[in-house]
Order: sequence, then structure tokens, then C-alpha cells
Amino acid sequence: MWRRRFWLDEDTPFPPVEYADAHGLLAIGGSLSRDRLLDAYRRGIFPWPAEEDAPLLWFSPDPRCVLYPAELRVSRSLRQRIRSGRFEVRFDSAFGDVIRACAKAPRDEAGTWITETMVDAYIDLHAEGHAHSVECWRDDQLVGGLYGIASDGVFCGESMFHRETDASKVAFVALVEHAAACGFRFVDCQLETEHLLRLGARNLRRAHFVTELAAAQQSGARWRDRTDAGGSESTES
Repeated sequence: MWRRRFWLDEDTPFPPVEYADAHGLLAIGGSLSRDRLLDAYRRGIFPWPAEEDAPLLWFSPDPRCVLYPAELRVSRSLRQRIRSGRFEVRFDSAFGDVIRACAKAPRDEAGTWITETMVDAYIDLHAEGHAHSVECWRDDQLVGGLYGIASDGVFCGESMFHRETDASKVAFVALVEHAAACGFRFVDCQLETEHLLRLGARNLRRAHFVTELAAAQQSGARWRDRTDAGGSESTES
């Protein structure tokens, strides 16, 4: 039975993350407003809606999956794929297409957690420079990518998709390398998957994650356009 303090009205602040239950569920309700979303990511909280018309669910899981750029592991076959030039990697050239493709990507469970309301909210964040996409293109067709939020020294990954083998992995490697160039402390992967673990991600206890998040926020690192970080906006990877 939920205690009243876990229900969010529009102006209700988030409870401390250690109040989350065994599944990581911290709070219910509120909205996907700009200020609510940015506050959530700064606190290590993310939304995971059940369905379009249901109350919002906010999570802070324990453990938390993260990837430190220095620990990125790229297999020989993936490195060969990157060097082959099969995919062109772009940043922020088709954010709306990426998030909608992620919403339609096959999942283990029925349906999608990326609702239309969520799509609209993140497109607004992208327009303000908070949300970003990394895309893989081939023959000028979008074949894979990912999106997430850049938040004070951390990139908070939200979702990825692929239409060709390795396309999302190539985008992820490009993201991690760019995050490192920006001085970001880590990429927040939220929940572990086998392929994230193979790429070097690992789990942190929530208390350790919160400490690392605070350190990242003190670093002063900010997301930069790829050209400002030593790359190009559209390059063969």
C-alpha cells in the first residue's frame, strides 16, 4: 500500500531515492514537465510509464548499471565494423525519428513504455539542448541509434534501436567516446543488459551511484557539439 508521500502532485518534490521499493519504484504521479524531468535526472531518477493514460511511474533502481568511458570494451569484430565505414554516425540530426523508432522497437514485454506524451516531452528537451541522439545511417537511411539526456557530467541513456546488425552498438560506442571527450564521468545505462555488460558496463549499489552522480555534477563537464569536442557532426565511423 503506497503511503501518501510517494504520490506526486505537480508541486510535490521527489522523496529521497532510498525510499524506492525493491523494484526501484520511487514515486507515482506528477508530469513530464521540463523542470520535473531535469530535476529527476539530477537526482538519479527516471520515468518509466506503464501506458499512455496511467499515472507516471518514477524509478531509482538498486543496483544501477553504468559505464565509465575508460572501461569501454569493444570487441575485435565490432571494432572492424566501426572501421569498415559501413555506417555514418551523426549526432542530433534526427532526434524525433530516433525516439519514435525506439518506441516501435521490439521488446521482450508487450507494448512500449515510450508513450506519445513522453515522445513530445523529450522532443521539447532536445529543442532546449538537454536531450540528444546518436544515429547510424547507411545510404542516407536511418538504421540505428539511441537517445538520452545530458545532465551535469553524466549522459543518461534512455533507449536504443537497430534495423541492421551492430548499428545500435556502433552508436553506443560513438556516444561513450563523445562523452569522454566532453569530460563526462560515466554513462548511466539504468538497467543492465547482456550486451551492455559485454561493452564494459557494470552495476553500482544505489548509494555508490548517488555519490558518483554528485561527483559528476561537481565536475563542471557539459555536453558539447561534436565539432567542439574534437569530432565532426557527421563522420564515417
